[in-house]
Amino acid sequence: MRARTKARKRALDILFESEARGEDPLEVLSQRQATEDAPPVSDYAAMLVRGVTEHRERIDQLLTEHAEDWTVDRMPAVDRTLLRIGMYELLWVDEIDDPVAITEAVELAGTLSTDDSPRFINGVLGRIADLAEHLRATR
Repeated sequence: MRARTKARKRALDILFESEARGEDPLEVLSQRQATEDAPPVSDYAAMLVRGVTEHRERIDQLLTEHAEDWTVDRMPAVDRTLLRIGMYELLWVDEIDDPVAITEAVELAGTLSTDDSPRFINGVLGRIADLAEHLRATR
């Protein structure tokens, strides 16, 4: 598994855990970074957790607008978290090309979520990618 793919998976684990436990994602991140017997948290994974946390309100607003017939709360938790990570990469991480961010989210969904999740995530992130230039200008 590539380093950034591992980082995305680790960020997913941390964000998913924080949501499931109702804890602050930055607290969970800090705990995972301090735990010696847990898998390491790369700089990229930590950046994703921090970025998703910082921009979560805007990300969820965009998800609400562009996930046709789905509310954020109704989405499977893994899908919701992957969409947040993917959207953060699309709109705030300039060094990641849009197709890479989408492909990575889709591939993780294929491994970790439902059979319908890859298509759903591809559709939502594809719609965001089509608007990304405009959305980046308004951030």
